[in-house]
Amino acid sequence: MTHAALTDDVRRFFDAVGEFFGNIAALQVLPLLIGATCFVVYLSFRARAFYHVLRAAYPAERIEFRRIWGAYVAAYGFNNVIPARGGDVIKLFLSKSSIPHATYPAVGAAFVVEAGFDLSVGGLVLIYAFTQGVFPKPPDFADLNAFDLSFFAAHPRFTLFLITVLAIATLVGFAVLSTHVKAFWARVRQGLTILFDHRRYFREVWLVQLAGWGFRFTAFWMLLEAFNVGGSVQNVLLVLGVNAVASVVPFTPGGAGVQQAFLVKVFGEAGVATSTVAAYSVGQQIVVATTSLAVGFFALVTIFRFRSFKEVLAAGREDRATAAPAGPPAPASRPRGRRSP
Repeated sequence: MTHAALTDDVRRFFDAVGEFFGNIAALQVLPLLIGATCFVVYLSFRARAFYHVLRAAYPAERIEFRRIWGAYVAAYGFNNVIPARGGDVIKLFLSKSSIPHATYPAVGAAFVVEAGFDLSVGGLVLIYAFTQGVFPKPPDFADLNAFDLSFFAAHPRFTLFLITVLAIATLVGFAVLSTHVKAFWARVRQGLTILFDHRRYFREVWLVQLAGWGFRFTAFWMLLEAFNVGGSVQNVLLVLGVNAVASVVPFTPGGAGVQQAFLVKVFGEAGVATSTVAAYSVGQQIVVATTSLAVGFFALVTIFRFRSFKEVLAAGREDRATAAPAGPPAPASRPRGRRSP
């Protein structure tokens, strides 16, 4: 079944690409441009929230927002063309190198803070999607013939085993790779500083992410209009539900196979023509991937002076190899003078 699902993934992808180019004449350009622009604004809000997390962790350091923004969009663009979230390595290195005296454990821990909003709002979106009668239930995921999702859905014991192994490996890795365990966990706590100030977290992170989510919602509404599926609150929430499921198994760039399988199933049940959904499933990924990749590469060249993603990865490996063991974190005192932008 795994081989059949993989074959179906490849066939479905090329069929959808054919539908996309076959329907390109019917593409509505203005909604497409608005959607792409809104998506960049969404990423900028997410980057701002991440900037606030880092500023809370390093209050005495001057942090430039444009560099954190550049790290965020470069990583997102890379993740849309390379599977398994390889862009997170870029985000980690560029963010760490943008903050004087920063450490990898603290910056890496800051990634976790974003998950609070994603879990709270993403959970509500999934609950809505599952109650609409067109969204597949978890037991039916194995029948979607999306290679990565079908495999894990069809082998629940292996999935549970893999999750357990990954969790244990992560904990062991933290302990083994850290020369000074106490100092290491102090750095991790430093990256989570803003979570201990609930009002500040809600004001500077959660609400900022919510504003960004509004632009993401608008972006997908416009893309649904651009590909003639039809923008509506229900349709956008279904798309966001599909994205939430696809993000769980990031073994393809942007969760490509999972998204296409889900979108065809969901909108097919809703009565939308298969050819239209197929064109949209590929088209919206192309728009998101090319837009984020272009903006990310622009940030990479103009802000960080790197000429390629490969060059960033090489610099990151070299920096981690020469990084000094983490000592105790600096006191969280407020800087004097002008605050960072």
